[in-house]
Amino acid sequence: MPYRIAKSFVVESGHILSKHPGSCRFPHGHSRTVEVVLVADTLDARDMVADFKILKQAVAAYVDRYDHSLAVNSDDAQFGVLHATYGDRIIRFERVDPTSEVMAQDIFRHASAALSRLSHDQPADTLYPVRPVVRVEKVRVTETASSWAEYWE
Repeated sequence: MPYRIAKSFVVESGHILSKHPGSCRFPHGHSRTVEVVLVADTLDARDMVADFKILKQAVAAYVDRYDHSLAVNSDDAQFGVLHATYGDRIIRFERVDPTSEVMAQDIFRHASAALSRLSHDQPADTLYPVRPVVRVEKVRVTETASSWAEYWE
C-alpha cells in the first residue's frame, strides 16, 4: 500500500474562459488552493516519502507564477493586447482555455518533471534526498470553496 504526502499552495489567480457561454468568458479571479500529492510504495531511511521541503522546492515557484496573474487562451482576441500591457502577469495557454482542469494538468506535468530532475541530479550528500520511486500522484486545483478539479496520470 502506498504512502502519500501533500503540500498546499494558495494563490490569487485570474483567468478568462473565452470558450465559455456565460459570464466566465469575462476576466475574473479566484482564491485558489493548489494541492500536490506525492506517493511512494515505501518510506526512505528517515521514514518519509520525502521531506516536505522537496515538494516546496519542486513546485512553489511554478505555482507562484499564477499569483496575481491572468491566465488566457492564446486564441483569445485580446491576448496580444493583454500580454503587451501586462507582460509576464499574463500566462499564455496555447489554444486552450485555462480552466481549473487545464491548470491542474499544467502543474502536474511541471511537478513531475521537477521531481524527476531533483531525484536524478541531486548530490550524494544532499540534506533532503528524493528517491526516484517517489512520484506525483495527482494535483488538485480549487476554484471556489465548493469546486475543484484534479489531474493525474
